[in-house]
Amino acid sequence: MANQQQPQQLTSETKFNLSIKEIVAIVIGLSSLMGMYFTLQAQIKTAMLLPKPEIQKVEFEYKDKLIRATIEKIDSDVTNIKEDVNEIKLSLEKMDERLYEISKKK
Repeated sequence: MANQQQPQQLTSETKFNLSIKEIVAIVIGLSSLMGMYFTLQAQIKTAMLLPKPEIQKVEFEYKDKLIRATIEKIDSDVTNIKEDVNEIKLSLEKMDERLYEISKKK
């Protein structure tokens, strides 16, 4: 059997080797995370205190005008379609009369 190393156990006597660079990097990383956390918490508190945004009169008027203009355009389109359908009906009636006359002559 080959020499197997036993996994080391962590005890109060266990020593870690960290360089100064690694310690400084850990401190900077932790302080950055803590700073972001507290900044985010402050922004959340501020946002909760702000009043709810209200729809301004001008914005409501613009939306109302836009909706009314859209409805008027749809109405004019429907009117044009009705006129076209009526013209088609008249043309079909004329064609039907002509076909009847042609078939009557035979």
